[in-house]
Amino acid sequence: MATSNIKPNFNLPKGFQIEHDPDDLWEDSRVIVNIGPTHPAMHGALRMVAQLNGETIEKSYCEFGYTHRAKEKLGENRTYHNFIVYTDRLNYCSALINNVTYVRAVEKLMGIEVPERCIWIRMIACELSRVIDHLICVGINAVDIGAFSFFLYGFHQREEAYTLIEKLCGARLTTSYTRVGGLMHDAPDGFDRELKAWVSKTRSVIQQMDKLLTSNKIWRNRTVGIGVFNKEDCIKYSFSGPVARAAGIDLDLRRDEPCMYYKDIEFDVPVGKNGDVFDRYMVRLSEIRQSLNILAQCADRLKKGPIWSEDKRVRIPDKDVVYNTMEGLIHHFKFFMKGFDVPPGEAYTTFEAANGELGFYIVSKGGPQAHRMRIRGPSVYHFQGLSPMVQGSKIADMVAALGSINIIAGELDR
Repeated sequence: MATSNIKPNFNLPKGFQIEHDPDDLWEDSRVIVNIGPTHPAMHGALRMVAQLNGETIEKSYCEFGYTHRAKEKLGENRTYHNFIVYTDRLNYCSALINNVTYVRAVEKLMGIEVPERCIWIRMIACELSRVIDHLICVGINAVDIGAFSFFLYGFHQREEAYTLIEKLCGARLTTSYTRVGGLMHDAPDGFDRELKAWVSKTRSVIQQMDKLLTSNKIWRNRTVGIGVFNKEDCIKYSFSGPVARAAGIDLDLRRDEPCMYYKDIEFDVPVGKNGDVFDRYMVRLSEIRQSLNILAQCADRLKKGPIWSEDKRVRIPDKDVVYNTMEGLIHHFKFFMKGFDVPPGEAYTTFEAANGELGFYIVSKGGPQAHRMRIRGPSVYHFQGLSPMVQGSKIADMVAALGSINIIAGELDR
């Protein structure tokens, strides 16, 4: 193979060269296509430079960083409490999972135990977020391929889920609901009944969505055998979550490294075998059903009780104390302006987020801010595997493959 003299009208990534075969009769059909960073199929400010032979991708290069926001460095320059709002903006499709995982890392560092009701509400928040994330993933993946009606079914249930979240924490998308040692405020009266009603209705809708799309011949032609990434490839690229399970990797941190009360909950872990777009769709659809089962069990176990730890280091004073006592006012002012001190040490917490393993690693040297913070988001690992995943595929199939791994740009460019 030799370097071609074809010059695209944009800058190629460093080290990326166009190759050609002098014996290939179709040599003139090779072109370089720049997909992104602003393109409706790229799911964010992502870029792929692809060498095409006709419509076939011979080689490609994936690039991100267009919306870099230095989240980890911000975590080292904000108090532990003030950084909670930044976790919403990682995977904004399931913000509550980010909230919960982050505060668990700080609580682990401080040795704080939270009350039982707080844990059940956190689990409800996580599973609601998982359902929302999966609904938007399979829905948008279908839209990318041309199945628009399927998306509308899921989008309606997603909006109803956001209404539940709004009742829980006062916000819909970026929630900032958790607190180190507790929650912003308690779930409203009757929330468990409304949650069960939503679970029952969503089960029926998921059944309708399954009947609408799963056996559709066009859908199967566009997804079966497309974007294949086998078990060995997934391990090589550190894939996790539904993408890895679709390839036959039977791993779910909720079951294998249980936190909160997941060990007391009954649920199955859906696993595929082919690692293609269709299996990723089927795994996510099955996981929605399992999350609905988990939500129903959590609602049954949601009993009255406190939602805050008794640890005075992190307990935000009640409003009546702040308004009526000088001590409460001073405590409130110092908490929000200076923050609370965390002892020296390090902690890592991980959780089975909607798209895979989410982790927060915090190093403390004492004081109200982290000395070092690192965030493990699944999108970084999934995006780096996109190039080998689509090599040899048609360019239209790249769109289907990208949608099936559900890249979230906010988590990618952190």
